[in-house]
Amino acid sequence: MTKLSLPSHSPLLTKNFVYGVATASFQIEGGIEHRLPCIWDTFCDTPNKIADNSNGHVACDHYNQWHNDIELIDSLGVDAYRLSISWPRVMTLSGELNPEGVKFYTNILDELNKRNIKAFVTLYHWDLPQHLEDKGGWLNRDTAYEFARYVKLISQAFGERVFSYATLNEPFCSAFLGYEVGIHAPGLIGKQYGKKAAHHLLLAHGLAMDVLKHTSPNTQNGIVLNFTPCYPLTQSPEDINAASYADDYLNQWYMKPIMDGQYPDIIKQLPSNQQPEIHPGDMDIISQSIDYLGINFYTRQVYKAHPSEIYEPLAPQGPLTDMGWEIYPQSFTDLLVTLNNTYTLPPVYITENGAAMPDTIKNGEVNDADRVNYYNSHLNAVHNATVQGVNIIGYFAWSLMDNFEWAEGYLKRFGIVYVDYKTQQRTIKASGQAYKHLIQSRK
Repeated sequence: MTKLSLPSHSPLLTKNFVYGVATASFQIEGGIEHRLPCIWDTFCDTPNKIADNSNGHVACDHYNQWHNDIELIDSLGVDAYRLSISWPRVMTLSGELNPEGVKFYTNILDELNKRNIKAFVTLYHWDLPQHLEDKGGWLNRDTAYEFARYVKLISQAFGERVFSYATLNEPFCSAFLGYEVGIHAPGLIGKQYGKKAAHHLLLAHGLAMDVLKHTSPNTQNGIVLNFTPCYPLTQSPEDINAASYADDYLNQWYMKPIMDGQYPDIIKQLPSNQQPEIHPGDMDIISQSIDYLGINFYTRQVYKAHPSEIYEPLAPQGPLTDMGWEIYPQSFTDLLVTLNNTYTLPPVYITENGAAMPDTIKNGEVNDADRVNYYNSHLNAVHNATVQGVNIIGYFAWSLMDNFEWAEGYLKRFGIVYVDYKTQQRTIKASGQAYKHLIQSRK
């Protein structure tokens, strides 16, 4: 497949549906000599944590290539660019703004505005300053208040340049992958850590929302959550219960407090040492209204019952991406419709969707038909959800370009633009061309 095709009447083919591309600071910027160390620098320096033993010292050299990269974004015809702010780049050790870091981002935001590209700014995409981790990181309640202080200062500095703020990107990954199973920075392992970190992240979100309502009332302010729908292996009560528990533990744990002001009922089943430390008023702070919900989706997971662990994830079957993730677009529609039936949702942006594929560049071209197929099936899954009443107002491809894929290093490529890391040359893949043509075809 070389093109993306939607039903002619699709809401996704109207001009007011927002199309964008997304990146994250640590994954593309490099330029580490111009910022404070972050937890991912430390994690990359720890043996056997990154698959190819790489780091973010240079990455895509976006710190130096940013102007060319914005020209590249503009050439794709997108309406919006989702980027993240490196907290350790814009703040000093003493908790004041770093003018050099602020200027880096205001230059980018000004250039985007000049080109009429909406700036969707994520305020935290996992790169916690190391000096805050040294004080406990997200296990320390104070970090939530440090985050709110940073958000106040940076949002004041950016002024009217930003179209939309997301407080956090995927707090599940920060809390569960970073503080419970240890495959992301800071690499802590223990069930006694995960839910404590999660609560402080959600508190940080709520505190930041309160700040943004005062400092940036004209922007769309919300949060980005990732969802991996949980399916039972069989229709046995045990497997259904296992999938339901996994969904509450991994997905709804981050959604329900924001939407309903409470954690899922399974909180009552957690031992006391695994409980979050909830202070009076916390849930009110966490559950204040958001202007939009950002949803990141890649794959689903099938579960069966486990005698001691409650749920057991099964190895994915069927067609897989280069990450080993099952390609199952129906679960994207199922997820969106189920969330819409469960909660009173604000408008929804799909803030990340995409696939790592084993790309090769031949004669200056990357013919990633497998990725085009992925995008086609998943854009149609979004269309199917809108037909069933879900208010989805935009879609961001992950990612603009190949980049540092966290624990996988540079081995996995998610971009619709190919990056040669030796030369930093960018090459738009077939998927990037297909995305551009879809965007241009809107009425």
